[in-house]
Amino acid sequence: MGLEKAVEAIIREAQERGDFDNLKNKGKPIDLSAYFEMPEDLRMAYSLLKNADVVSPEVELLQEIAALKERLATTYEEAPRNHIKKLIHDKQMQFNIMLERQKKHRKG
Repeated sequence: MGLEKAVEAIIREAQERGDFDNLKNKGKPIDLSAYFEMPEDLRMAYSLLKNADVVSPEVELLQEIAALKERLATTYEEAPRNHIKKLIHDKQMQFNIMLERQKKHRKG
């Protein structure tokens, strides 16, 4: 039995057992645009990290920025708002520096 047929048999058995019945986003199309927008040399590494529930430093920064923006939307006193805005600015600068380093590394 070839590898392809063996894999198909394993998948078919899993379907029959119902192993795929409660998957996240079942029945929805898979959006692969972010995957293909990523530079080809980074795709595998980021896929492995994602499958291991590990996020890259860039993604972690973006999540922190998003959380700070949510906090800012519900903060009404000026002093805390200014502090949050500074944190957002600092993290955005850190993110931009990371991206520039990656661009230079890919070119070099």
